[in-house]
Amino acid sequence: MNDTASRTAASAIDPGKLDRLAEVAVKVGLALQPGQDLFLTAPVGALPLVRRIAAHAYRAGAGLVTPILSDEELTLARFRHGADGSFDRAPGWLYDGVARAFSANTARLAIVGDNPMLLSGEDPDKVARANKANSIAYQPALEKIAGFDINWNIVAFPGASWAKLVFPGDEEAVAVNRLAEAIFAASRVDRADPVAAWAEHNAALHRRTAWLNGKRFRALHYAGPGTDLTIGLADGHEWQGGASTAKNGVVCNPNIPTEEVFTTPHALRVEGRVVSTKPLSYQGTLIDEISVRFEAGRIVEARAARGETVLAKVLDTDEGARRLGEVALVPHSSPISKSGLLFYNTLFDENASCHIALGQCYAKCFLDGATLSPEQIAAQGGNKSLIHIDWMIGSDRIDIDGIHADGSREPVFRKGEWA
Repeated sequence: MNDTASRTAASAIDPGKLDRLAEVAVKVGLALQPGQDLFLTAPVGALPLVRRIAAHAYRAGAGLVTPILSDEELTLARFRHGADGSFDRAPGWLYDGVARAFSANTARLAIVGDNPMLLSGEDPDKVARANKANSIAYQPALEKIAGFDINWNIVAFPGASWAKLVFPGDEEAVAVNRLAEAIFAASRVDRADPVAAWAEHNAALHRRTAWLNGKRFRALHYAGPGTDLTIGLADGHEWQGGASTAKNGVVCNPNIPTEEVFTTPHALRVEGRVVSTKPLSYQGTLIDEISVRFEAGRIVEARAARGETVLAKVLDTDEGARRLGEVALVPHSSPISKSGLLFYNTLFDENASCHIALGQCYAKCFLDGATLSPEQIAAQGGNKSLIHIDWMIGSDRIDIDGIHADGSREPVFRKGEWA
């Protein structure tokens, strides 16, 4: 998209709500501290939001705000013209620097907004190789995020190509406006006082996590069309949701929007079958109608009506890619589910449905997780992997029971809603 088109698309966005999104990202998402540096990544089309976030960050007393921008055309140029050997490489020097920044308590903000299907027409082997090389190089920095060492946050900007994917029948400006309004509503910045709205929402999520943590379920059992799945929960697991305290002591909301409460499954204690209830958009490929079978925590059979080849490559990333790192509960009546939209973006689509994630677990989802070593986390059932990919398994036809240590059961969800 050229600069003129970018400006035209941006003009369709309500500037007041965009500014409130920037304020929420800084004050609620990051809870940025005076003197704290901020590392920010975004698509170049999201500059209107980047500029507002930088302004709010500096007003909050930020040290240095350092942005890195991506561009869809530059990304495509690599896949169309890059040397074959380059797809097994990634800028490790950059990610080493990012890891050092995180070690120095730099906050992290990611703005998503590129076309989720950007690489759908490119060589899937090159896409898979590039993703794996990038995951390996990014590991030192990812460990700081997965370990919740610092306050971090993800928000969204309605890029034009993304908007046209969600609203294909609309003119570009109309599609951008509609996607912008959907993002604003899901992010609670369409309210008169979005900061207060987030405080109320966080309190509701915390009530859910307190109930679950009080129950200390050993496992969850899912039943529904095509699904008969038992997910054992990690030893010493802890449910999280909404605002959480990072290891640096900052209480932040990593995902905006968020409707989930989540915890860590036991990597060796998942049994049965489960099917997806919404498509998964992954690196330019739509993977739909996923059906897998678990034995002893590991996926031993995997099918998909669409995107099966890509799913197979994902599962072969490493040993942990076939095991679960997260289980999350989201009611079918969540605002994002009620919107009826498929966003093609996990930040939104995961908040429309109960979901599970393949790959890396979160250290914060353990009692005293901040003090546990990687070896202790693994011993308690936490999974380790280069990937963390959420996919949706919830609907209004799914029932979930909590299983206590003595084998007794208690309703958690009925027909997709909290029981």
